[in-house]
Amino acid sequence: MVKTRSYRTLENALRRMGFVYVAGCDEVGRGCLAGPVVASAVVLDPSRYIPRICDSKTVTALERDRLYERITREAVCWSVVGVEPTEIDRINIHQASLRAMQRAVMALAPLPDMVLVDAFRVPDLPMAQRGVVHGDTRCTAIAAASIVAKVTRDRAMLELHGRDPRYGFDRHKGYATREHLDAMERFGYSDVHRRSFRPPTLFDRI
Repeated sequence: MVKTRSYRTLENALRRMGFVYVAGCDEVGRGCLAGPVVASAVVLDPSRYIPRICDSKTVTALERDRLYERITREAVCWSVVGVEPTEIDRINIHQASLRAMQRAVMALAPLPDMVLVDAFRVPDLPMAQRGVVHGDTRCTAIAAASIVAKVTRDRAMLELHGRDPRYGFDRHKGYATREHLDAMERFGYSDVHRRSFRPPTLFDRI
């Protein structure tokens, strides 16, 4: 219970200061070799408590799916945005991650009056924002956004696996596992691989 309360402390304090719509924003897929980087923004309803929301990396896939359904059903508003590999290669992954988060926040309706972001500050936002170090472990809204982004991206990678099963996207979701690197050595880069991502071990082998 103490941990649950600590997740909500920051948002509750901001609401007491007069902020009405407090959004959390996070991204996933930044370190992958293939597929999009996906960002989500979520404004939770303080009157509709959803238990067990926490950092998406700390819960099982089944629990993430369950939480995803509740978050997207009960939140005041939510959005999710992906930036594809071609755009990532053109502007670099850091800029692509920021762009995805900016688009996700601006897609919310109503727009939030405060945005809490995991670690970063997002450029070109017209409302107040705060970067929260380790935000996905300290803030419920950021943790909710991480779950929505993670589930959305995992489902997208399953679709990509269905189109081309050679790389095993259903298992590693595009991360640089040994299985993935071996498949890339064998088959080369696919249309959904980020050409600007060249791990030294892979570059030496292809």
